[in-house]
Amino acid sequence: MKFSENWLRAYVNPDLDSDRLAHALTMAGLEVEALESVAPPFDKVVVGEVLSLEKHPDADRLNVCRVNIGAGEPLQIVCGAANVRAGAKVPCALVGAQLPKMAIKQAKVRGVESFGMLCSEQELGLADESSGLLLLPSDATVGQSIRDYLGLDDKLYTLKLTPNRSDCLSVTGVAREVAAVTGAALNLPNAVVVPASIPDRIAVAVDKPAACPRYCGRVLKGLNAMATTPEWMARRLKRSGLRPISAIVDVTNYVLLELGQPLHAFDLAKIQGGISVRFARSGERLELLNQQTAALDSDMLVISDAVQVLALAGVMGGQASAVSDETVDIFLESAFFSPETIAGKARRLTLSTDSSYRFERGVDFAATRAALERGTLLLLEICGGAAGEITEVAAELPQRAPIRLRVARVNQVLGIGLSAVQIAALLSRLQFDFAEDGGVFQVTPPSYRFDLAIEADLIEEMARLYGYDNIPALPPRGSLNMLAQSEAARGRDALRALLTARDYQEVINYSFVDAAWERDIAGNDSPLPLKNPIASQMGVMRSTLFGGLIDNLCFNLNRKQERVRLFETGCCFYRSADGFNQPERIAGLCYGNAKPEQWGEAVRAVDFYDAKADVEALFWPAVPRFEAASHPALHPGQSAKVWLEGEFLGWIGTLHPKWQQKYELPAAPVLFELDMAVMLRGRVPAFAEISKFQVVRRDIAVVVDEGVSVQTLLDGMSEHLPDVVAELALFDVYRGKGIDLGKKSLAFRVLMQDTRQTLTDEEVDAVTAQLAEVLTSRFGAKLRN
Repeated sequence: MKFSENWLRAYVNPDLDSDRLAHALTMAGLEVEALESVAPPFDKVVVGEVLSLEKHPDADRLNVCRVNIGAGEPLQIVCGAANVRAGAKVPCALVGAQLPKMAIKQAKVRGVESFGMLCSEQELGLADESSGLLLLPSDATVGQSIRDYLGLDDKLYTLKLTPNRSDCLSVTGVAREVAAVTGAALNLPNAVVVPASIPDRIAVAVDKPAACPRYCGRVLKGLNAMATTPEWMARRLKRSGLRPISAIVDVTNYVLLELGQPLHAFDLAKIQGGISVRFARSGERLELLNQQTAALDSDMLVISDAVQVLALAGVMGGQASAVSDETVDIFLESAFFSPETIAGKARRLTLSTDSSYRFERGVDFAATRAALERGTLLLLEICGGAAGEITEVAAELPQRAPIRLRVARVNQVLGIGLSAVQIAALLSRLQFDFAEDGGVFQVTPPSYRFDLAIEADLIEEMARLYGYDNIPALPPRGSLNMLAQSEAARGRDALRALLTARDYQEVINYSFVDAAWERDIAGNDSPLPLKNPIASQMGVMRSTLFGGLIDNLCFNLNRKQERVRLFETGCCFYRSADGFNQPERIAGLCYGNAKPEQWGEAVRAVDFYDAKADVEALFWPAVPRFEAASHPALHPGQSAKVWLEGEFLGWIGTLHPKWQQKYELPAAPVLFELDMAVMLRGRVPAFAEISKFQVVRRDIAVVVDEGVSVQTLLDGMSEHLPDVVAELALFDVYRGKGIDLGKKSLAFRVLMQDTRQTLTDEEVDAVTAQLAEVLTSRFGAKLRN
């Protein structure tokens, strides 16, 4: 939103200079993005009148002019401009004037004395280039400072408005804000009702009242479309970034900037029948004012007559009904279109118009008729003619429901002590209707404030008007109490810290992944797709964390990182019988050497058992079980399911060779992925008496079939384990000489200890025999000597 400071100060004139006013607007939430002068500084330039001119005696292209500057004798000035003529009023720089790019001195031009210079826009710094002198209107006062006459001491404000403040997309709206923020008097143009002087009118039908709750229009006849736009209006339009076109178009643009209500003028002679506001029909097209032919969709609201589409509602008019220099009669439209109906239509056609920008954000539905009256008044004053009755079609307009505002809540949120009287004064400055009872206000927002809906919105208004600078920066105070933390629960940070201590680094990946990852690594042929993915390779939701970790590995390997240990926590997403699930998981990846390169230990590649040790450390003091199984991403001979107390937790294993080859990895990484919900279950420590007696050790070595797993043997022996057994663990596996083919030798360590007495040989031998009996009878094991 760009506007002239002089225009704003015509409506509200606070006792602030330009910079302080800009700061006040910014602190009120209307950020001033730019503040610039209309013209560069210069002085001693006045309105001059060329009384006469004659050819220079020694130069064909120069003229010697006699110029009246309103005081003293006329000046003799040599001028070479092609458009200089007797009777013209032009800017005249006097001797001693300092222009943007030159200083004016008394000089001889080809032997003729010149006492000043007649100026163009370029020489005054008002334009980058010009073809001649700046010709002023005939009623310009001779001798008046050109800065005063053209208002060149004006400043231009450019506001960077947030989308919710559509009410400030007009000079009137900004003036209301300035009056509210500064307390200055507000003097808006009086709303004048223009009486009808002709009976002409056009029938209007609105097919979809929800899309266009209010439509107003009137016929104006006998206009002079060639009339000159007043200099004050053209100046305000230019300084707001709009180029004057013709009187009729300029008036509609002026009302748009002044009141924020877009108007549109149709050439009455080009309208056949009545006006209809409807949605476009299949196959309809419209040539817009910018010569672009738009193919209209069925959700685009249009203005049409009995034969053709005349305009794309709220966006742009059509070429077929556009006004021209020959236009005499017009139909002037002012309407309120719902923001939902207009939003996105201009962008769909690669357009951006001032009208659509405002309608998308919401215009004042209560000012629709007033804007039409304002446009009518200006047109009649400038172009002459007569106006007909206003045709208005109104449906249910948006409701502005009262909002409850509590004094206590305002002070609690802002940390200040506003009284009910002070809040009432601030609401009055905003021109809000309100009623107060017992410290509770019922505030009804005005029709132009679409951004106010809940109590928090009004609290923000109080903060803006009270002044953010006036709110003290107090340190927070509060009673801090230790929160109860259950010993039966673990925190995510504890898991992160444990993995970090074991040389892992945490990564965070997108939950959106490539569908190929899901097919390859998760065996998921129907992952959850995204309706609007941010990239083609991020089109589905992940069902495993493996894909992101492998991608991180490739990224590191491409940057010559030869040892990589990564982990990630995050949600995975998949369909289930109950709908959709998104469990949280923790996953890790190991690649490269097991230890950093050093002199004290031989180089060894990381393997399955290194990652298994890390997983076991995550569960400590609980002991997970590992069961050989196949996973789409993992090597079939080096992968296992992870269980804890009969509950499935996840997977661990080495990457499958075919995926190692596909992703061009020099070696296969080891990965694991576990259910976070189970990982967060802790164990409450339980008291156990420490024995004073010596530990007794016995070893049991057995030969079993190659296919028998160690875990099966440990589970069998643990089912009826005597209380005196403190530890039961495998410590040796042997295959080779002395062991038949298809067999393996397993050696178990049994530690026994009693808290009451020293164990006797008979008791120790009995326990050992019991465990050996389990191995031989249940699993067909043979004891080794």
